[in-house]
Amino acid sequence: MRKLAGFCIRHRRLTVLAWIVALFVAGAAAGGAGESFSNDFKLPDSDSTEALNLLEDRFPAQSGDQIQIVFADQDGIEGQQAQIDDLLTEIGGMDHVDSVSPPSAKAGSISESGTVGYATVYLDGLINEDADLIDATNDIADTANDSGTDGLQVEAGGEAVRQAQQPQGNTSEMVGLLAAILILLITFGSVVAMSLPIVTTIVALGTAISIVTLGTHVIDTADFATALAGMIGLGVGIDYSLFVVTRYRGGLRDGLSVNDSVLLSMDTAGRAVLFAGATVVVAMLGLFAIGVSFLYGPALAASLAVLLTMFAALTLLPAILSKVGTRIDRLRVPGTKKSKDREAEGRNWTRWSRFIQRRPWVAAIASAGLLVVLAIPVFSIDLGSADAGTDSSDTSTRKAYDLLADGFGAGFNGSLQVVVQSDSGSGPVPEDGVKDLEAALADEPGVAKVAPATPNEAGDTALIQVFPTTAPQDNATSDLVRNLREEVIPPIEDQAGIVAHVGGTTAIYDDFTTYITGKLPLFFSLIILLSALLLMMAFRSVLVPVKAIVMNVLTICASFGVVVAIFQWGWLGGLIGLDGKAPIESFLPVMVFAIVFGLSMDYEVFLMSRVHEEWEKRKDASEAVVHGLASTGRVITAAAAIMICVFASFALGGNQTIKLFGVALASAVFIDAFIIRSVLVPAVMELMGKRAWWLPDWLDRLLPNLNVEAGNLPVAEADPAAKSAESRA
Repeated sequence: MRKLAGFCIRHRRLTVLAWIVALFVAGAAAGGAGESFSNDFKLPDSDSTEALNLLEDRFPAQSGDQIQIVFADQDGIEGQQAQIDDLLTEIGGMDHVDSVSPPSAKAGSISESGTVGYATVYLDGLINEDADLIDATNDIADTANDSGTDGLQVEAGGEAVRQAQQPQGNTSEMVGLLAAILILLITFGSVVAMSLPIVTTIVALGTAISIVTLGTHVIDTADFATALAGMIGLGVGIDYSLFVVTRYRGGLRDGLSVNDSVLLSMDTAGRAVLFAGATVVVAMLGLFAIGVSFLYGPALAASLAVLLTMFAALTLLPAILSKVGTRIDRLRVPGTKKSKDREAEGRNWTRWSRFIQRRPWVAAIASAGLLVVLAIPVFSIDLGSADAGTDSSDTSTRKAYDLLADGFGAGFNGSLQVVVQSDSGSGPVPEDGVKDLEAALADEPGVAKVAPATPNEAGDTALIQVFPTTAPQDNATSDLVRNLREEVIPPIEDQAGIVAHVGGTTAIYDDFTTYITGKLPLFFSLIILLSALLLMMAFRSVLVPVKAIVMNVLTICASFGVVVAIFQWGWLGGLIGLDGKAPIESFLPVMVFAIVFGLSMDYEVFLMSRVHEEWEKRKDASEAVVHGLASTGRVITAAAAIMICVFASFALGGNQTIKLFGVALASAVFIDAFIIRSVLVPAVMELMGKRAWWLPDWLDRLLPNLNVEAGNLPVAEADPAAKSAESRA
């Protein structure tokens, strides 16, 4: 770390210029190439994928995405036929429209009351696979929504419209950034000191987002990946720079020269930043072990954001610090605390630590009990995918959803597509077998309606639309999909010589949820074992990693409890703009587990590296915790406050997925910093005493030494070349 810092000091102009060039080149390339997102939930061996592949091959006109244009008139939509025909004719001539099916009582697309009907617009591709379809979908939706009159209500709905109109949260990034600036001003009391973490993070994050945008042309990347990368990169980037700047200012306050202070900060905080950042990246890349391509893009995007912000804190920031020098405390903010007051804050943390140590059992039981209570809702977690019924009430997708539910029933918004072929895979489909299947499907509890089978032109495949009685996101609908596959369809297949696959958006999401849930134990075990090994190598202890793993799991469970209470139970959901209840996205547990585990390791490393440093000097377990917490408590609290504000600002955005991430991550950081690190860790460390640092001799010899603390040489003598560079400056 000293060599890297010395290089950046000696070549600070080159270092700064390299980052600026990287920012502008990546930004220009991304601007020229544009973005190409893909929300592909397909699983290679799933039943829903088999159905989709058959549709693409044998029903090409119906294999693309579909848009529903919903019409409603209290006096009956037949009186508005001329206006409806004109609109559908206009839409039929628009780009990427393959065909349009108008409302028809015979086809069942007009309600029994005659007041609600819908037209189906078939696109010539999938919005997940063709970025041009996003603009085309928005144009179709705008044309439909603008055509309504006083008597006729027209709303564009469907999953394609939801995806095309999904907000990405740029406003949230600005809110989070402003909150971070305010906290840094309070923490440092100086405009100059505040600006350094902000500038460093913006340069690195801007470069990362541009590279992620370019990467969407290379790897399938979900549309929320850039917002996720921005949220995580902004939080960790400012935190990493905060730790480095804080240690640098401490060196200046202790009388060290500018360059020696830079070297000190890099050899202490810099090591912790490197270890913590690498842990977050490894945890995120662990998502590749799940084997779902949908997660690869977001994992790489978040990893890249963390990697570049970490690298900027270790290269760009030292170069800037060596130039700013002692002017870092210029432009002081009136009313903020000066150095002596901050030393008093350290004494406050000392008193707090000793207070916890006098009552370790009470503190441990009370804090752990609170975490257990927060985690109780996890036992009723409902993984799935939110449908348009959770969209904001002022969106056309929500209005279309409600109109269809009122006119046709809740299950009409998530029909199942049963694709039937002969058991040989070729040749005509047995008509009697298709009719028997239609009858069996219609008799199944939970099925509201079965549309007549539609054969393809070759007659070798038939499509049956099945409408459940329940909404797409209801558990009962998932149960119906499972029952159709396991109980209803197999007997008909055996008797009639047919093969049937259950597909459609609802079935695809259900298959995705089932697959992800089955992979959770493997993924959790992988991350936990790897993290424990890294901590064991860093702190030469068995119990410290065990403590960290248990507390990280408690943090994650408690944060998920908060998520379930807000989203699934509807508690206080209105505060973040939720309109109703929603299931938890099926991919959220694996992604949040990876992110939170990495972020929790950040605070574990920053705190325990100082505690371990004090233990090595004092060989007094209690005093090591007291002095370690006193020296890091304020900066960890400030860092956590920044991250909480950044994540919470994203929870206020319009994207449902990003809301989930924002609530989960903000609550996890709050729990980790203010309950785990401030109460539970000092209490448990006091109870363990010297045993906390026990490591068997054979394991000590076996494990490589991963040092996250400074060396023993005086900083001023660690890099003569750096001192020479300082004298020339």
